[in-house]
Amino acid sequence: MTDSRDSRDLTPATAVVIGGGFYGARLALKLRAYGSRVTLVEREPLLLGRASLRNQARVHNGYHYPRSILTSLRSRMNYSRFLAEYAECVDRSFPHYYAVGRGMSKVTANQFVAFCGRIGAPVRLAPDAVAARFSSARIESVFEVEECAFDAGRLRERVSRDLVDAGVTVMLRAEALRLTTCDHGRRAMVSVRRDDELLELPADLVLNCTYSRVNHLLAESGAATIPLKHECTEMALIEPPADMEGAAVTVMDGPFFSMMPYPPRGLFTLSHVRYTPHCSWIDQGGQRLVDGDATLVRRTSRAMHMIRDAERYLPCLRSAGQVDSLFEVKTVMPRSEKDDSRPILLRRSEEIPSLLNVLGAKIDSVYDVEEALEHQLVQGTPGGVMAVAV
Repeated sequence: MTDSRDSRDLTPATAVVIGGGFYGARLALKLRAYGSRVTLVEREPLLLGRASLRNQARVHNGYHYPRSILTSLRSRMNYSRFLAEYAECVDRSFPHYYAVGRGMSKVTANQFVAFCGRIGAPVRLAPDAVAARFSSARIESVFEVEECAFDAGRLRERVSRDLVDAGVTVMLRAEALRLTTCDHGRRAMVSVRRDDELLELPADLVLNCTYSRVNHLLAESGAATIPLKHECTEMALIEPPADMEGAAVTVMDGPFFSMMPYPPRGLFTLSHVRYTPHCSWIDQGGQRLVDGDATLVRRTSRAMHMIRDAERYLPCLRSAGQVDSLFEVKTVMPRSEKDDSRPILLRRSEEIPSLLNVLGAKIDSVYDVEEALEHQLVQGTPGGVMAVAV
């Protein structure tokens, strides 16, 4: 591949991406497109096997964030991009209804409609027959919107093909242990354990895309950690009520619930603002980090609590049956708790200048991370913190 870099182009000759979720895979492809030799390191036996798989599978179209206009607008912009690029990996076959709760909702029905108009998101009143299935005492209005789900299984197949076609080296069952600097700080050496073998991978650039374990790699490398909030979460997998005819339901905007198709299993996820988070913690500088994976072990499901509360708003949910649950650690920046925004983060490590730490938000936010990375590589944006409030 011809090296066409100009004086402003900071594209690394060699790069290591740690973390084989959707973000890590996409950024590996981005670096490869710029001409770098890229190795993608993933400790699990398959790509997109953790947070990229164990989630609600919602492709956001802006509706979910009426208290963060910028987040909603970015979702609207990225929604069409994701659907155009991954059309074969999304399910658009179901209707989706957003219901606005009475009393405890942070928005009214009129405010929700005005918000949708402000961001240009299609919204219309749900058919009367659909609205009648909700409790009129607890639901103010029900709207039909345009929002779909992604199939993580199909997405894995697509991304895996793309990585092979691009010539990215993929190492599975390989855990990055730590980083050290070399060449007077200009490069990094990544220590990787695969089976019983210890490998040393030199790189001009390293991307830490390990999501809930971003700080673990930093701490093991002697670098400063980042303030992050983590939650041990449960998505209940249910057989949806027949009365809803395969529809998705999201109740806004407070201690409510969502029910979404989960294409990899042919089931629906049921999540609840109150019951989905089982516990939470914040990484604090100078304190020992919590092993998030250990918090997932032997969790008692709260699915019945979710169903019993949700049926107060949608009575037919009492017939829903739990099949399984997905437990995972969810990681966000602490500011998200205040304004419900979903900022992405691209932060250069001061101790290891060739290391960039990445934290995404929603699946479509990967485009915002790519743009931030492009500023670093092509336009020579100074190191430090880059956060886009999406």
